Amino acid sequence: MADEMSMVDERINQLLGELDPRATPFVEFRSRQFDLGLAWVSFPEGSGGIGVAPGLQREVDRRLEGAGAHSPGAREYFGLAMAGPTVVTHCSPEVRVPLLKRMFTGEDAWCQLFSEPGSGSDLAGLSTRAVRDGDEWVITGQKVWNTLAHIADRGMLVTRTDPEAPKHKGLTYFALDMHAPGVEVRPLRQMTGEAEFNEVYLTEVRVPDVDRIGEVGEGWRVAMTTLSNERTSIGGGTGPPTRGSGSIAEAVRIWQSDGFRQNAVDRDRLMRMWIEAEVLRLTNVRASQNRKAGNPGPEGSIAKLMFAEVNKRIYELCVDLLGADALVGYDYTMRRAEALGLVGPPGSARKMFIRSRANSIEGGTSEIQRNILGERMLGLPGDVRVDKEMPWSQVPRS
Repeated sequence: MADEMSMVDERINQLLGELDPRATPFVEFRSRQFDLGLAWVSFPEGSGGIGVAPGLQREVDRRLEGAGAHSPGAREYFGLAMAGPTVVTHCSPEVRVPLLKRMFTGEDAWCQLFSEPGSGSDLAGLSTRAVRDGDEWVITGQKVWNTLAHIADRGMLVTRTDPEAPKHKGLTYFALDMHAPGVEVRPLRQMTGEAEFNEVYLTEVRVPDVDRIGEVGEGWRVAMTTLSNERTSIGGGTGPPTRGSGSIAEAVRIWQSDGFRQNAVDRDRLMRMWIEAEVLRLTNVRASQNRKAGNPGPEGSIAKLMFAEVNKRIYELCVDLLGADALVGYDYTMRRAEALGLVGPPGSARKMFIRSRANSIEGGTSEIQRNILGERMLGLPGDVRVDKEMPWSQVPRS
């Protein structure tokens, strides 16, 4: 580990010696960071990494941030957290390097094209078809609930290429060009008033075979890499108030902003939420140390499941603490926020309370996470489908 740390430090010093992150354009600085293996340090040499322990990435990020480097935003989330580990795990070097570099520099934003109107949680039941035509695939179908698809350049697309094979075996995964002819994106308005989700219609879209990720028929296995990383990244979405951000930090600030709220009952609720948030953070730390680079196991489902439940309870507490302030108009709450010194206006807590309802659905429902934990980690038997006409004496038992 000491040798690996020295190698990382040497590369960081070289990067900062060549370029000033405060004065260098974002894409140029990130491009050089990729070339020096400091994009994902655990990835292979030449693919944005140098093959060292993934935990050393935190040191890279810490030093570059301290030197004034700009951090990527929500636009880059799907590429960095999900597409990157999937591409490096399942693509050959000649295919993965250009994909990885453009997603790291932010030149290509990515989205996820998994769910369909008739197959949400049942990913293997999807019906979007891909038919081979020489060196291309012709793809037709519909995807839904695709976050940020309206601004994406690439899409992580799972299709059915063999309708005769068992449903888990007949799938193939592609890196879709979202600007290709035949791709239509329609935003979906949410109850928060925003439109981060979309429907995506694919009408005889031609995709070159070089944009295939993994082998033909191996789409399920590739998709599991994506979903494992998604659940891990979603599960890491909260933290202790000492970090100064996140839902529990906002709850603490709201509680501190008004002496009337600082009663024994609210303090007890707040501390229970703080403990749950801290346990979740420590669970993520433990899981990250046990994961292999780019391909975490089902332990990501623990964090994802608990994040969904804890985050909803925390924002429910925020709304309760704000009382009537959580219900009034945005202009008023903005002025009120400035007076209280909150991270965001009370209106943002109200919006996040509404938005948090989606936490137990997106990235795999909480019911699906419980199945994964029960079957893959605890070794419990899978769901048993019982014919309603079957006599009770014949119902399978475990």
